[in-house]
Amino acid sequence: MTQPVVSRSQVKILIVEDHVLFAESLEVVLSVEGYDVRRIGIPDSAGSPATLLSTVIRQRPRIVLLDLDLGQFGDGVRLIAPLAKSGINVVVVTASADRGRWGEAVRNGARTVLSKARPLNDTLATVRRINQGLPVMTHEEREDLLRTWRQTRAEIQELQARIALLTARESQVLGHLMRGDTVHDIATSSVVSDATVRTQVKSILAKLEVSSQLAAVGLAHQIDWKPPPPR
Repeated sequence: MTQPVVSRSQVKILIVEDHVLFAESLEVVLSVEGYDVRRIGIPDSAGSPATLLSTVIRQRPRIVLLDLDLGQFGDGVRLIAPLAKSGINVVVVTASADRGRWGEAVRNGARTVLSKARPLNDTLATVRRINQGLPVMTHEEREDLLRTWRQTRAEIQELQARIALLTARESQVLGHLMRGDTVHDIATSSVVSDATVRTQVKSILAKLEVSSQLAAVGLAHQIDWKPPPPR
């Protein structure tokens, strides 16, 4: 249902952004236009989004400008669905160029996704269109982002399936490689021969279908895999 157009002074906009300079720039541009703009403090540690969500929802904003990367707090995408379900227009403004993440944001209810590389006037124009009850993304743009998200998700699931093939010991070895340890370092700390570790590394590369230790580490980081704690 389209929300009615109201005067700019009655349009409350919350900025959920950990980059202070960028947040201040947005606040200035929107305030000059007459909007009721406020910035929300971001928790300085990872954790449940419940407190931040309740802070935002309690203020009953019409629009939330949300970054996807919120420092130590983590991924802002987890805030989108509950905010959208509360009737808030969520506009993602991000430095990420990962269109898979953009698609995930749209799938979770974001009205649109804007790059921080674009002029601030683009964000201002989007806010105006939302207040006027106009669309801010074409059907084709939305479907393209969702298609990219589905492709990205399928690729990640495939990589997760590969890494699940590792034995407990191979997972430990991969964890060592991610920390920058050499084969000799791993052998010394595990009290085994270098040859034994090389055999384990060879098995890891085969299961992950990569040709180098660097590629194996890159794959693990790509899916945000967490190694077991070192022994």
